[in-house]
Amino acid sequence: LERYDHTSARFQDAGGYDLDYRIDTILAGLHIDYLPREREVQTLSGGERARIGLAALLLRSPDLLLLDEPTNHLDFASLQWLEDYLTAYRGGILMVSHDRQFLNRAVNRICEIDEHGHQLKEYMGNYDAYVEAKAAERHRWEDEYERQQEEISDLRKRIKEAATHATRNYHAPRDNDRFSKHYYEQSVQRTQSRTVKSAEVQLARIEADPVLRPPKILRVSSHFQGEAIEAREVLRLQSVSKSWGERRVLDSVELTVAPHARIMLIGPNGAGKSTLLKLIMDQEQPDSGEIQIAPGARIGYLPQNPEDLNPAKTVLETYRYGQVGYEGEFVSRLIGYGLFRLEDMDKTVRQLSLGQQRKLEIACLMAQAPNVLLLDEPTNYISLDVLAAFEAAILNFPGPVLAISHDRWFIQRFGGTLWELDQGRLTKREKREIG
Repeated sequence: LERYDHTSARFQDAGGYDLDYRIDTILAGLHIDYLPREREVQTLSGGERARIGLAALLLRSPDLLLLDEPTNHLDFASLQWLEDYLTAYRGGILMVSHDRQFLNRAVNRICEIDEHGHQLKEYMGNYDAYVEAKAAERHRWEDEYERQQEEISDLRKRIKEAATHATRNYHAPRDNDRFSKHYYEQSVQRTQSRTVKSAEVQLARIEADPVLRPPKILRVSSHFQGEAIEAREVLRLQSVSKSWGERRVLDSVELTVAPHARIMLIGPNGAGKSTLLKLIMDQEQPDSGEIQIAPGARIGYLPQNPEDLNPAKTVLETYRYGQVGYEGEFVSRLIGYGLFRLEDMDKTVRQLSLGQQRKLEIACLMAQAPNVLLLDEPTNYISLDVLAAFEAAILNFPGPVLAISHDRWFIQRFGGTLWELDQGRLTKREKREIG
């Protein structure tokens, strides 16, 4: 009986009596409560498996949660539920995330690993506080560097002037020099020598531990080179349908894209959003229906993942492929986009991180001078330091843009119209519905 009481107490302390309730709550919060409990995990989609894994982790309630991009594969309602859940979580949480709205709502400290210096820096507060602190830090660094450069310049000037003055005023003593004059000159020279020595000591101290020059910030060019297309209708989809086996992902879809349209496409993972863009790009064929593209359309397409890059090619080789010109011209242009530095030109694609591969795709996209943009999750993998500038480039684009995104921060600033693709159908939505 004593052992039973002990076991029962442990079961209660571990939340055993609440287990079924917690399972129901977490599965509903992550929108996977529709799945039969007896269904085998290997039969689920990638997104469903990811959410099941997250649910199992949350159910265990460990003292420390380690989460790698936890907002991937979640719809907007699930995102808001997860934000609330993690905010109230009693244990510690260490996560990797590029979701700015999520970072604003769910964290109180941000640790950044610098892409080039590979140093870890901690910032208190949420994403907004991080951005503000980064800007203030950069301003202080630039001011400190400028002050030190002025001090170095002043010290070197003093050393040079003292040396020049000593050389100009010094002459060998003559027989008829008076003692006082010679003593005065010697005194002046000793004073100048002490001045030079003091300046040299200060200069050596600074040069031993200098304030490094702040690295140049990579800034994406604020505009694409393409001009607006002249056409009444740039794209038109008429009764387009597509199935994968038994599953119908597009069911008689109708869509018209005007010359200055801004269309944001949202929907559950696996709903067919990427398939729709691939149909327009002629990478897939519809089962039925018609896709019409204006004759003057130059479509710039950014796929969801950097899958089309040759891993053996260098950054420069990848960028200049299919273009005519001199190497120096391409290097200058590529650096001018603000996405790479000179030392990156000879790196192969396989040496690049996913974020750097994404930057290379963006550079190639800009080089095409498109007048129509099809963007599949354009903010994926992009480091926060260049993300805002790239978003500005998209928003300033003069032609039509059809984009897919789960990034709520980006969606709210995108403008235009919001369409949801679900169960093969396109439905217009209001942006307030995504939170």
